[in-house]
Amino acid sequence: MSNEAVLVAVALIGGVAVSLQGQFMGQLDRQIGTAESVFITYGMGALIALLIILMMKGGQLATNIANVPWYTLSSGLLGLVIVASIGFTIPRMGMTKAFTLLLAAQFLLAALIDHFGWFGSTVRTFDWKQLAGVGLILSGVMLLTR
Repeated sequence: MSNEAVLVAVALIGGVAVSLQGQFMGQLDRQIGTAESVFITYGMGALIALLIILMMKGGQLATNIANVPWYTLSSGLLGLVIVASIGFTIPRMGMTKAFTLLLAAQFLLAALIDHFGWFGSTVRTFDWKQLAGVGLILSGVMLLTR
């Protein structure tokens, strides 16, 4: 399997996981509340991550944490926002509308980060085809959310 095929497969698996997590988070949100469902999601994730770190004999967390850019440490807080917004919006809007809006915002910011090379990313400038693609995505968002 080529490197590109592996990357595509990983992205598709991640997309499936996001949809499943969204549905499950929505159910948790309705039954126990938003904050509680976020706690369960992050608690389970933290426990599994800790087990993986311990199985890998500690990893490099303590040695390397001082060398990361300060803003990367906000990823946990941003993850809370992601999980809470998914859990909160899906039972109230439905999966299609909620994910359309969430993914549109994600895609547009990703395009800006790529184009301008923000946060240490490699610059990947947009041409007219990518701009047309953004226009089509925005058109799709309008159609799906009205």
